[in-house]
Amino acid sequence: METLIFIGCFYNLAFAVFHLFFWKLFRWREDLRSLSFVNRGVMQILNLCLAFVFLVFAYVSFFHTAELLTTNIGRTLLAAIALFWLFRAIEQIVFFGWRKIVSVAFFVFFLFGAAIYFSPFLF
Repeated sequence: METLIFIGCFYNLAFAVFHLFFWKLFRWREDLRSLSFVNRGVMQILNLCLAFVFLVFAYVSFFHTAELLTTNIGRTLLAAIALFWLFRAIEQIVFFGWRKIVSVAFFVFFLFGAAIYFSPFLF
């Protein structure tokens, strides 16, 4: 189980880095101009906050693995992280559908994140 949580650290770290590249990947400098000032700000703030959440998930997974697996608060946090990734997988299909292979790939990848953090409850 510790190995899976350790993998979860790098999984979340990768998503933090991925989100920090959104400005370049999705040409946000140009594309977000079409949004109102408030919506443009909200979009960028939410993205930065999400990157921070991923960094917290990674930190806790790396430095507090034993506590995650053995304490009530740790298991609660494991469940919360697992549910986060499960909800993200569901949202992928709700907002992007099944038609594009990249959407399905992200769906599976998000389910992988949920499985990492649900696994201590199953074994």
